[in-house]
Amino acid sequence: MPIVNRQSSIVNRQSPIISILMPTYGQAAFIGRALASAQAQTLADWELIIVDDGSPDDTAAVVEPFLADGRIVYTRLAENGGMGAALNHALGQARAEFIAYLPSDDVYYPEHLQSLLSCLHENPDAVLAFSGMRHHYNRSTEGQLPGEPLQLVQVLHRRCPERWLERAELVTDDLERMYWARLRPYGQFVGTSAVTCEWVDHPAQRHKLLREPLGGINPYRVHFKIKAPLRFHTTVGNFIDEETHYRRFRERPPTPPAAAGLKILLVGELAYNAERVLALEERGHQLYGLWMPDPYWYNTVGPLPFGHVQDLPRQNWQAAVRQLQPDLIYALLNWQAVPFAHHVLRENPGVPFVWHFKEGPFISLEKGHWREMLELYQRADGQIYSSPAMRDWYETLDPGLTGRAPTLVLDGDLPKRDWFVGERSPRLSERDGEIHTVVPGRPIGLHPHTVAELAAAGVHLHFYGDFTHGQWKAWIEKARSLAPRHLHLHANVGQDRWLAEFSQYDAGWLHYFASANGGDLRRANWDDLNYPARIATLAVAGLPMLQRDNSGALVASQNLARDMNLGLFFSSMAELAEQLRDETHMARLRDNVWRQREQFTFDAHAERLVAFFRQVIAHKAG
Repeated sequence: MPIVNRQSSIVNRQSPIISILMPTYGQAAFIGRALASAQAQTLADWELIIVDDGSPDDTAAVVEPFLADGRIVYTRLAENGGMGAALNHALGQARAEFIAYLPSDDVYYPEHLQSLLSCLHENPDAVLAFSGMRHHYNRSTEGQLPGEPLQLVQVLHRRCPERWLERAELVTDDLERMYWARLRPYGQFVGTSAVTCEWVDHPAQRHKLLREPLGGINPYRVHFKIKAPLRFHTTVGNFIDEETHYRRFRERPPTPPAAAGLKILLVGELAYNAERVLALEERGHQLYGLWMPDPYWYNTVGPLPFGHVQDLPRQNWQAAVRQLQPDLIYALLNWQAVPFAHHVLRENPGVPFVWHFKEGPFISLEKGHWREMLELYQRADGQIYSSPAMRDWYETLDPGLTGRAPTLVLDGDLPKRDWFVGERSPRLSERDGEIHTVVPGRPIGLHPHTVAELAAAGVHLHFYGDFTHGQWKAWIEKARSLAPRHLHLHANVGQDRWLAEFSQYDAGWLHYFASANGGDLRRANWDDLNYPARIATLAVAGLPMLQRDNSGALVASQNLARDMNLGLFFSSMAELAEQLRDETHMARLRDNVWRQREQFTFDAHAERLVAFFRQVIAHKAG
């Protein structure tokens, strides 16, 4: 509901020719220039309806002087509802026959409205006219920018009964999907071919906040302070339906606090398989969240779409922590969270602090976070490492600290047990007699010539991830030219389909690389220390894991696979094919992975993690 609705007492009550709709959120620095560009139009018979979608900045104060112009109306909504809702609110106020749009960060040139209106008058069967526009500050297009939908700033259309798609239905950057497609049955779209406006390029443009890898669902959630789960689909990413995916968790009642339950403050971000932390809540521990301010697309932050975690305010969070009095701070997980976790460590009001090292050391060095990462290692009251190799590598940084604080080894990306329920699918090889392997995500280390070598040995490669396909177009084209029958592309698969989808294959690929460390920990790099997140994805389906034979080197994933007898090791694709054709050995290996797959759920380690937390608390107190 609006909490402010203001305009000048000097209002033209006669309906204007054009209603300009201006949705805005947090763009006080831009909006003055946009409004001034509207006032400079050669066509003066317009009204401009500003809908402030709950801006957190001083937008209202910037707009105030412009309200002396009786053509400008300002409405502020109490809470951010999204661009579609703001535009629909403005449409409800609009009085004109023609509708134009002026996003508060864009600019009209003086002849813009007149040019568009003339175009519609000259084309009475047209419903929409669009101009050319300047973009990326020094480039121009005479019409629609290739690869982009028509932009709001370049459009004028006849008024129709259609409404904009709203956030509750779907979040998307595709304006065609949001509205333009709804107008097409009413008439043609025609262009003026004249550059009469600017689509202003800057980092906080809505489409950039939405699109991976610069934006994504988590940056979007944080920017607009969204509390509800989302249905999200951009022009470059996969469809994400948080409402359906997490319904099973949201709709169950909260677990009553256990008599000896802990109050755990999660700090930073939860990366992949974020709902794993509910295994702690299901055991009677209370979860709270304090999240990093600028997440990447895969840094999961709150408000969490699966619920059961109460967020603390980031503003004056120190006071909130003192009031909460948590038993433990559990800070995690990837390199992007290092600066914020370090800040909380520095400001920590005496609460036991555990840092979970997942990604970090080499990228932290590259990004300039080395000091913060080192202090997390030196000062945390407890340390959790994703692999034994990672733990041993950190101990080379300051051997004098070895044994100073309790440590634990636990992979930071393990999924929740809920996704491991079901039966295996029949294998493709049982149907066609050929060998089928799968790579869920980036085919790291598998070059096009490698795919050709696999094909020559009669081995198929199934590559999953349509967003990743877009990033690997050249690779796909080359690999297909070398092995047209043996490379298969598939869309992304969610956790609820991992088991049914991936159990069709004979084996799955981990990262494929040749280690150069020769067993010397100081020569190790991130590939050597890492447990790829896809380990659990393959384990849920009972798939043997494929990786290069790095005997004599220190490689965390190889050590794990050898210790648990999970995979195949080889030096050539011909050698791999020979092993894959050993049906007796492969059957035993598949059964072995299937029997141990529970160990790749977070739930299997929840009690061990809580015992570690209690150890840290006792160590801090002693």
